[in-house]
Amino acid sequence: MEVKTSKKRVQGYESLIATLGVEPQVVTITLDCLLAKGRPVDEVIVVYTENPGVRRAMDIVACEFAAQHYPDIKLRPVPVTSPGGLTEDFYGPEDLRALLRTLYSVVRRTRQEGRIVHLCLSGGRKVMGIMAMVVAQLLFGPEDCAWHLVTEGWQPGSERRLHLPAGEKVWLVPVPVLRWQEAGTLMGMVAELDDPAEVVAWHTRLTRVAEEKRKDEFIRHWLTPAEREAVRLACRGLDNATIAINLGKQEQTIANQLRSVYEKLREWLGYPESSVDRSVLIANFAPYFADREGKT
Repeated sequence: MEVKTSKKRVQGYESLIATLGVEPQVVTITLDCLLAKGRPVDEVIVVYTENPGVRRAMDIVACEFAAQHYPDIKLRPVPVTSPGGLTEDFYGPEDLRALLRTLYSVVRRTRQEGRIVHLCLSGGRKVMGIMAMVVAQLLFGPEDCAWHLVTEGWQPGSERRLHLPAGEKVWLVPVPVLRWQEAGTLMGMVAELDDPAEVVAWHTRLTRVAEEKRKDEFIRHWLTPAEREAVRLACRGLDNATIAINLGKQEQTIANQLRSVYEKLREWLGYPESSVDRSVLIANFAPYFADREGKT
């Protein structure tokens, strides 16, 4: 199942979605690791229950944001909610359905906004990580990531540290996600491979090749040669005036060509609700041109 996203991504804004238990540092340390990797996370969504211990952990996380430890990042707490009200813990099927609905809604909304999703699976009850992985399989795109947090020497009851000092050993381990939109092809290949790591590697290659092939088709067959040249230079970050000088054309001609490209791109993306503009074009095709120019 592929989720149609708005793709209106301003220089690749990204969201961390984390499940929460009684250890608030899972959220803050995961966020610190992502920021250290240079990921432009500007939103943190924390999925939590009304368990008293979890509520205290949620309050601690909220205090970190209120104290402006992350001044440019928005915190959005999301309680697990069922038709009967807020969920305290997972005692039966209705509680689990509420968890699945909440996680699905959060990830789906984030994907529809065109954001890259970072999903931390390490916080809260084990069932929260399991349900989060189910949602990732249903909704994730190729750029989205699921993560497992590991800190050296930590165990329940250890001294709580919301932020680790420099040199402290911590690992943010990527968890492979096999997306169900390729389920038919995947199941056929699984039957042929003995090692699950080979299945994951094959799936990753397949997804990357399919996406590159689709982009190549758009550039080569949807655009005119003149539009292709304008797009190539736009994806380098050049403005219309500079593109016009490079191609020996009028600036208005370039503007008209790019307007035509945006209309074609809107159709190619499945008519998203939000507008398709230059930022969307660059987000989708700057890596495409950079890869090809790097090979020449």
